[in-house]
Amino acid sequence: MSAFFGVPVDAAYHVVSVFARILTPLVGGLAAAAAIVLFTMAVRLLVLPLSYRAMRGMDAQARMAPRVQVLRKKHAGQPDRLQRELTALYKSEGTSMSAGCLPMLLQWPFLSVMYLLFRSPNVGGAPNSLLSHDLFGAPLGSHWLGGPGPLSPQGVVFAGLFVLLAGIGWLSARMARRAAAADTAARPGGALGAPSGGAPGALARLMPYVTVVMAAFVPLAAGLYLVTTTAWTLAERALLRQHRVPRPESISISRRTGRLIGVVGRRGAGPAAGR
Repeated sequence: MSAFFGVPVDAAYHVVSVFARILTPLVGGLAAAAAIVLFTMAVRLLVLPLSYRAMRGMDAQARMAPRVQVLRKKHAGQPDRLQRELTALYKSEGTSMSAGCLPMLLQWPFLSVMYLLFRSPNVGGAPNSLLSHDLFGAPLGSHWLGGPGPLSPQGVVFAGLFVLLAGIGWLSARMARRAAAADTAARPGGALGAPSGGAPGALARLMPYVTVVMAAFVPLAAGLYLVTTTAWTLAERALLRQHRVPRPESISISRRTGRLIGVVGRRGAGPAAGR
């Protein structure tokens, strides 16, 4: 484990251990697994403001995408002028080019601490006692590849974990497709937000299922964390998108941008039609 994360991982270990002791009278042998889920949800709730800011940043970038494209076409041979125009555009919207990325990067240390806690055999120089507990007969420290077989109780638990992660991945991909379709329909011209094809498109379609592969190589405790955090992310995105309030001026901006794109297109098509 990295020395940088040693102290926060040790602190998180003690918090989860306290949760497990509190939950033992309620859920018995499932207390450690329940404590992992509870702790993961608590940390995700703690970083919820960062998630909200990241969502707002991505929405702002999607909203400004038509105008950004117009500026890129208009100043294609003037990189300095293009940078000034883009900076002024983002400033007028009260955002920046990194508005969607920075809050996500700030969440990374918290998520890294949780992941390291649930995959580290030792914490603070002592064995990680959380991994000695089990989930329906499967030790939380066990690995799928090192298990007794797919038909064993441990194999069945891991199979259920993979099914849950695959289901969450499918729902995430479905939500992303619907959001992209809605964004494309809302943009002038309707084709600016079309999904990319080729290798980037295939990679984007496979990304929601990467956690299934990860769960096959990490301890069951880390897989339980992956299920909890990915399910939280799915629910979080659904709720934030459902309750987001679009800026009033975005409709008029889209209309003005649509007219500008139409004018640029007609000017470009005029000489060609004359020939």
